[in-house]
Amino acid sequence: MPTIKLTATLTAIDAINNQDQNTITFNDISHPKEFIYGQQMSACLEKHWPNSDDVLQIAVRAQHIKRWQLKRIEFAQGKAGYYQWRIAQGKFHAQLTEQIMLEQGYEAKLAAETASILRKENLKTNNNTQTLEDVACLVFLQYYFDDFAQKYTEKDNEAKVIRIVQKTWGKMSDKAHDIALAMTFPDHLATLIQKALA
Repeated sequence: MPTIKLTATLTAIDAINNQDQNTITFNDISHPKEFIYGQQMSACLEKHWPNSDDVLQIAVRAQHIKRWQLKRIEFAQGKAGYYQWRIAQGKFHAQLTEQIMLEQGYEAKLAAETASILRKENLKTNNNTQTLEDVACLVFLQYYFDDFAQKYTEKDNEAKVIRIVQKTWGKMSDKAHDIALAMTFPDHLATLIQKALA
């Protein structure tokens, strides 16, 4: 049963993400994009890691909190600029979530721990950080991989799609691999995944 603090913190995160002007169609209804992403992340965590602590539940919901604030175009083009943007996003999500947790009465230690997870620190040694990465990868494969793959295969760049799948797979734990392999994909996506893992 969620605590009052946990419920209040998740509600505060949702309220921010509901302000997203970018929209996505989910179940035939248009929604703020990052609000839906947060719900998808939490649903995946609940399904596969049902006994997660408050820290992980909050980090998963806040993975993309107010993501529209830092725009990709404000950073340099190319791979270096992309990584600078990603790092800046992680720091921004962490700082905002830490602030919300403190406002809702969480101890500074737990708020700092959540911020560390959102910055993806100690990825291979911190179980919560690894689980956040697993959930993000699984949500990508389930809900966003099709549009991503279509975008690049239309440009005759299947090799890029395969590289992204390989990089995604490399970030995931053995448990997440097993979950992904049990997922049902349309034939064209299953073929791409098979090529990537060959």
